[in-house]
Amino acid sequence: MTTTIQTSAAQSASTSPLEFPFPESPADGEVLEVAPGILWLRLPLPFRLDHVNVYLLEDDDGWVVFDTGISSDQCRLAWEKVLSGPLAGKRVSKVIVSHYHPDHIGLAGWLCERVDAPLLTGQVSYLSTTNISLSPGALEAKPYRDFYLKNGTTTETADIVSTSGHGYLRMVSPLPPTFVRLVPGDVMTIAGRRFKVLVGEGHAPEQLMLYCADENLFLAADQVLEKITPNVGVWAVEPHGDPLGLFLRSLNYLTRQVSDEALVLAGHRRPFKGLHERCRQIIEHHHERCALIAGAVASGPKTVSDLVPVLFTRQLDPHQLSFAFSETMAHVNYMVRRGQLIWERGSQVHRVTGA
Repeated sequence: MTTTIQTSAAQSASTSPLEFPFPESPADGEVLEVAPGILWLRLPLPFRLDHVNVYLLEDDDGWVVFDTGISSDQCRLAWEKVLSGPLAGKRVSKVIVSHYHPDHIGLAGWLCERVDAPLLTGQVSYLSTTNISLSPGALEAKPYRDFYLKNGTTTETADIVSTSGHGYLRMVSPLPPTFVRLVPGDVMTIAGRRFKVLVGEGHAPEQLMLYCADENLFLAADQVLEKITPNVGVWAVEPHGDPLGLFLRSLNYLTRQVSDEALVLAGHRRPFKGLHERCRQIIEHHHERCALIAGAVASGPKTVSDLVPVLFTRQLDPHQLSFAFSETMAHVNYMVRRGQLIWERGSQVHRVTGA
């Protein structure tokens, strides 16, 4: 698990099942053409979710890169293989990054310098990454560690998720000193294709996506994935946030903005068709998880830590545990905001119970 929690979302029967035009994925460092002038590249990750997808778009003045992979020797070697292979002698004109998670922005600084190309991304992504890079120990401060303790974790678990669990956030090469800001509604023309910039919320703030309506091509980053669901989590810096509410709203937005016929080029796993059905499955999946929480608190108040094994039944390593806690907290906050749960008062350890 990197930026995603590997739980299967609802796979209920549908009149419009997902289609997978490319059942075989390219090997790490290899490319596969998914549309004229668009290459699919998979890069390795050192986690349970062992890859991230990057897309290369041929343009009139060179190639445009969409996402970059994590800062690791393996990813750098894979990029060198691509730059000396499929892109040998070709110019990389732009590096676009969808969001600030390290498996997407981690090598942006290195790649921009390597190919002498500008970085295009959202302001939140640029500033968030810069902030983490400038202050790598900030998330280990006492107020953030106390956030986990107040929500029922043991001291040992709080130490794990506030230190080891955040280790991957540092797997980022220094960003370029300047960037080009992309905002929703912008239109980018790449080799004659007009891509509209869309923004999703919940998984990462201001996550950028590109949609070419004329050719039904949708670069979805991590907003919609097949089989697995992107992590939607509450973090200690915004303990009362409602990322799940934002995420579900964004999924409904996508079904209005993007055709169901679009080829979804996602940040992990396979490209697919059937966006609207997949959005429905993911929404249903999160409602089912809310029902699990409602069932658990029916027997008495629970801390967020108590509810983690209700949603995640397998053994979790420190990296996975931090994401599992954050996602459980997101479901609790979502239900509290909608009057389905209430916080108990008068205790140093926070518990929720049914409304």
